[in-house]
Amino acid sequence: MRAPAAARSLSYAAKPSWSSYQALQSQQSSPAYQSRQFSMTRSMKGEEIIKVPEMAESISEGTLKQFSKQVGDRVEQDEEIATIETDKIDVAVNAPTAGVILEFLANEEDNVVVGQDLVKIDAGAQASESGESKAKDEPKAPASESQETSSQPQGQKEESKPAQEKKPEKKPEQPKEEKKPAPEPKQEKKPEKKSEAEESKPTAPGSREERRVKMNRMRLRIAERLKQSQNTAASLTTFNEVDMSGLMEMRKLYKDEILKKTGTKLGFMGAFSKAASLAMKEIPAVNASIEGPNGGDTIVYRDFVDISVAVATPKGLVTPVVRNAESLDMIGIEQEISNLGKKARDNKLTIEDMAGGTFTISNGGVFGSLMGTPIINLPQTAVLGLHAIKDKPVAINGKVEIRPMMYLALTYDHRILDGREAVTFLVKIKEMIEDPRKMLLA
Repeated sequence: MRAPAAARSLSYAAKPSWSSYQALQSQQSSPAYQSRQFSMTRSMKGEEIIKVPEMAESISEGTLKQFSKQVGDRVEQDEEIATIETDKIDVAVNAPTAGVILEFLANEEDNVVVGQDLVKIDAGAQASESGESKAKDEPKAPASESQETSSQPQGQKEESKPAQEKKPEKKPEQPKEEKKPAPEPKQEKKPEKKSEAEESKPTAPGSREERRVKMNRMRLRIAERLKQSQNTAASLTTFNEVDMSGLMEMRKLYKDEILKKTGTKLGFMGAFSKAASLAMKEIPAVNASIEGPNGGDTIVYRDFVDISVAVATPKGLVTPVVRNAESLDMIGIEQEISNLGKKARDNKLTIEDMAGGTFTISNGGVFGSLMGTPIINLPQTAVLGLHAIKDKPVAINGKVEIRPMMYLALTYDHRILDGREAVTFLVKIKEMIEDPRKMLLA
């Protein structure tokens, strides 16, 4: 069966002639065609837009603090390219695929929201392509010397020999030219030293200059939360004094053995956390919280204890959570606190590390605080403040002895806890710390 005439004419028209094939072959061998083919392969591999990632359920925006790469840099898959600061943690933006950065779609210190375009990358660019482009650009600056040292046809190599013979004549002139620009960088360095001296002027005695620095998101959030706690909770603080002799003696006896066996340094936070979780069995309201509208109308009691440990970082105070502290022993709690502290110092805490928490312990004693009144971390009900250990004269069985003493402070929400319950809770902790063996019987 023969095809229609129109179809036959189309099929004949689609077949290239021998002359057109020769023209196409000569065109492909030309340098211009090769450059167009290179750009086409890049466009075929495509460009990708990296967006602001999902950060957490309660976080929808942040501040773009910095780009860790520059335009033109190559990034590997999952490599960090930017950091976004939120009111809780710093979120890293990683490249979803390998490529070369083409453009930044936002500026540093800009407020960005989840899903916003952030970086444009060429997902198809390879390291070899960027290397070739650099190699093509490099010979343009040193026109005479670099061309002679680069790979050239034999004819050009022969022509380069007389050029090499002429070089000795120009050698005395070249050092003169090099000496002329030498003083220029020295002149550039001088104003830098002056600027450093100018910057140090405000520190001179009698200076009355003022500097205004914008608060970062974490500091703003901390300020908001602390003020909210003061305005919401009926805060009250009760104090007590604990003799640390028993706990310090136990630590002295077993710290080396525990370190060798588990790799964990035995401190005081594990003992106080364990004592608090045991005392909550008798005073469960300490582990409760208020929920509901208009300041709350429901008390939530919990069978688990998630202890928030206050950790000071350069950006502000964070409270990573030791979960299920009631089921951990003293060494297990110390291990969790050590891991969380390291993550906080390395700026690697996640939202999950700080979410929740039913009770907080703040150890201001590491900074030398003798006594203080910690602020409740809402929606929690209480916070235990530890302070510095000081040798003090105390009466022991009618005699004066020097003992290492520490002040304890418990700030609690009087809407849930009465004074009797709060004082009883703090006394229970005091008794278990002074005689750690009681923690085995609780």
